[in-house]
Amino acid sequence: MSPILVQTIQFFLSLSLLIVLHEMGHFIPAKLFKTKVEKFYLFFDIKFSLFKKKIGGTEYGIGWLPLGGYVKIAGMIDESMDTEAMKEEPKPWEFRSKPAWQRLIIMLGGVTVNFLLAVVIYIGMAYSYGDQYIPMESLEGGIFVREKVIGDKLGVQTGDKIVAVDGEKVDNFDDLFLEIVNGNSITIDRDGEVFEQAIPVDFIATLIEDEEKARFIGIRHPFIIKEISKDSHNKGVDLKERDRVIAIGGDEIAYFDQAEPLLEKYAGQNIDLKVASSDGTLKNVNVKVSQDGKLGVAVGVLTMQEYSDMGVFKIETQKYTFLEAIPAGIDKGVTTLTGYVKQLKKIFNPETGAYKGVGGFAAIGSMFPDTWNWEIFWGTTALISIILAFMNILPIPALDGGHVMFLLYEMISGRKPSDKFLEYAQMVGFFLLIGLLLFANGNDIYKWLFK
Repeated sequence: MSPILVQTIQFFLSLSLLIVLHEMGHFIPAKLFKTKVEKFYLFFDIKFSLFKKKIGGTEYGIGWLPLGGYVKIAGMIDESMDTEAMKEEPKPWEFRSKPAWQRLIIMLGGVTVNFLLAVVIYIGMAYSYGDQYIPMESLEGGIFVREKVIGDKLGVQTGDKIVAVDGEKVDNFDDLFLEIVNGNSITIDRDGEVFEQAIPVDFIATLIEDEEKARFIGIRHPFIIKEISKDSHNKGVDLKERDRVIAIGGDEIAYFDQAEPLLEKYAGQNIDLKVASSDGTLKNVNVKVSQDGKLGVAVGVLTMQEYSDMGVFKIETQKYTFLEAIPAGIDKGVTTLTGYVKQLKKIFNPETGAYKGVGGFAAIGSMFPDTWNWEIFWGTTALISIILAFMNILPIPALDGGHVMFLLYEMISGRKPSDKFLEYAQMVGFFLLIGLLLFANGNDIYKWLFK
């Protein structure tokens, strides 16, 4: 099956699940409060629908435009913009006839379900898969800066130990990149000297400029031989696959990045390499270094577990019982939401340039792997669910948060906004959302065409 097709299937499966459950969050309290729900739709049914069936006074269907979904609640100005019904006298079963607190619960139902769904998924993942991570403190040699230009922009070097971001200790290496993206300062331990370094305001823009180089921080790994190149000037020397170079010309090395300056030092010379074979035996191999500081060998990459077995770093595995998975899942949900809020703050600050990285459907679809992996699928679905929850609660007319904002105003002031005002607010919110949608998907198209 085509990788793109696999991503597309996962995207629509995840999106459909999230939309249906979000709308159920509105539907169920509406029914509990005896409010008439006229329609329940997955996707939008502008002009026509792909499927529809009326059950118990509610039309259930699937629209053709996959930009979301909706429930049409009687007596409410929503996406349908059905203003004719609002001109009639309020009926007892209509949304506008219900007490403000009931209307508030109905409007908060969708985002509540989205957040709870994410927490439930994280609980299930903690119980099923546990956590496997690399503790930052196990990186005794510090980090590896793959892209020096980006590293220089941030003020980090290979060998640095990043102790904290915004004063908060970073325990998990897998969290480091996102913490830096969301952060304002980092604490660095460089050769025993600990200092704080400000993260440039426009650092995110630097990463967006070349997304292939965005993952500029990695783990330092040893110099492992994969093979001698066919046209190598060292062809025939006693170097085997998985041999580990531990000294060059008498200078000991622990990591591959330490080899380059030494090979430049011995350019054009014959030197001895001290090598540890995969069985643990040591040997000296005489090699020639080319004039441009090369050995003519391909460097091998081992699995993370093999590096761990060699003592390069540790891999910690945390297993959870079902009861232990509950607080772990809740903590993951709250942490993910907090991280997303930090990202939004960066996006809304023009100085960061983060708005350039805003993506639409293509960007969301690319979050899924091109091969089927349930663990990644559920993790991505939980993340998108939290994003939907937060975006929908923003106080923008046409979103749940806009309705909540007007309801809170009514509950505090005792005055209900007029139907005409709500109608105009809904229109403004709708055009604002269309603008955001065009901007986000326009970014996707721009990246596809020019990057």
